[in-house]
Amino acid sequence: MSWAAHELESYVLQKHIKTKVSFLAILLGCFWPDMISKGTVYGFDAFGINFHPKNPDLYHRGWPGVGFTHSLFYGVVVSLIVLWVFKNRAWALGLLIGHWAHVFTDICDSVGVMLFFPFSTQNYSIGMWAYAAQQGRYGDAAAYYSSLGGVWDMFWLCMVFLSWRVLTRNYFFTKVVPNDPVWPWFKRRLNMSEVLMLALYRAYFLYGACRIFAWFFWARFVRKAPLDLSWGGPYWVQQVHAHYPPVGELILRSTLGAVGLAASMWVLWLVVGRRLWARAEKHEKAQLLAVAKAAVPRQAGGRDMAAAKGQ
Repeated sequence: MSWAAHELESYVLQKHIKTKVSFLAILLGCFWPDMISKGTVYGFDAFGINFHPKNPDLYHRGWPGVGFTHSLFYGVVVSLIVLWVFKNRAWALGLLIGHWAHVFTDICDSVGVMLFFPFSTQNYSIGMWAYAAQQGRYGDAAAYYSSLGGVWDMFWLCMVFLSWRVLTRNYFFTKVVPNDPVWPWFKRRLNMSEVLMLALYRAYFLYGACRIFAWFFWARFVRKAPLDLSWGGPYWVQQVHAHYPPVGELILRSTLGAVGLAASMWVLWLVVGRRLWARAEKHEKAQLLAVAKAAVPRQAGGRDMAAAKGQ
């Protein structure tokens, strides 16, 4: 699994999306697959409950388990629910983009993800670094930042630096805030200042960047874990991998999975998606109209007061 990459990729993604999309939704989507799985994959003991998965990799990325959270179809379903409940296209689309970014990022480890679930339970992986949740939370961190996983995080940090304008005040107030009703809500309901909103926007970048260096140096000087930048490393962790059938069966599974996913998404769009999208569009236009009407009396009142003072 990835660590800081999920915080950093949201800043880069929003820059290259030409349509209206919520940054906060992308960020939430980047976290979403692990929100109900990463906290439990290491096991826990609380309130008399003892939960420790026998096979963390199967629990986290397989079925039966919570591996469905790392499937493309799960992101579609969650985004449709958000579109139905909140009637906001920027949030539904942003959540889908962030979720899919997380899924494709996690293909890089040795266990991979069930891309086409529920139409196929086949995991897909490129094995760039070793999946290490079975080592425990700190063992996982040591393994990740002793392998190409740490390089992957550094790659995304460099991508943000190359896209440095996304961190500027001007970009935030001209691109990010207008695309998301949550920011005006923060200002209106929580009395949040512009300085605080900008700080909140930049916070996850700072958090992600600090995580990279903190965990890397911890792995080197506290854990003293050997650095192994070979493909599939580090060599010193218990190796777990995605299991592949013979080539012919793999092609069949992949074809059925891809066709099933594409067909189900098309049907969902025809039956539910386009209606929810149109309803959300009408809702957003009504909100804009209401805001415009509310602004007119205030402007007129200001002109009347100015005229009265002039007399």
